[in-house]
Amino acid sequence: MRPIAVVVLAGGEGRRMGGGKPLRMLEGRPLIEHALEIARCQSSLVAVAVQSPAQVDHRSDVVLLPDAPQPRGPLAGLVSALAFAERCGEDVVLTLPCDAPRLPADLGHRLLNGLGPRDQVAMAQSNGRLHPVCAVWRVSVRPVLDAYLVSGRASLKGLASLAGMAVVDWGSLSPDPFVNLNTLQDLAAVQRAGGLPSRG
Repeated sequence: MRPIAVVVLAGGEGRRMGGGKPLRMLEGRPLIEHALEIARCQSSLVAVAVQSPAQVDHRSDVVLLPDAPQPRGPLAGLVSALAFAERCGEDVVLTLPCDAPRLPADLGHRLLNGLGPRDQVAMAQSNGRLHPVCAVWRVSVRPVLDAYLVSGRASLKGLASLAGMAVVDWGSLSPDPFVNLNTLQDLAAVQRAGGLPSRG
């Protein structure tokens, strides 16, 4: 697989989990550690988008990308991710969330393969649901993104539909590797189930 930039989006407030989501523990490690392990399976060009370095305990082992004050939410992370890819000299960037520790190891490879010549985005789907943060974005989507931000809209899915999107379908899976952990109950359920995929 050719090199791509990979950015973990970790700037959310995680209110449903009581805050501090990237540092919540799962199997003895913080969620951000699981996310970085997945990211490093995809590429050596890895960064984390955050509102504040404190969200990831001021890590020094990875590039931290500060989210701009506006827009809020995942779009802010995407703005940072596209700029990071451009600085790295890459024309695509893979985004992934900090709270989905079961993501497949071949995520970037399959999304890249699904990205057609006219597509600006290739987005993952499983069990009939799109996963907007799990996507490969061309850096050339930036003009569409800029216009989208001016319109006041804030949905990654809406941006992808406007820009031109390929859907890469993982089919029906149980457990679903794309499920996000949004609450302490979600964390506890995964902790009880155990058996996170081996990344070795």
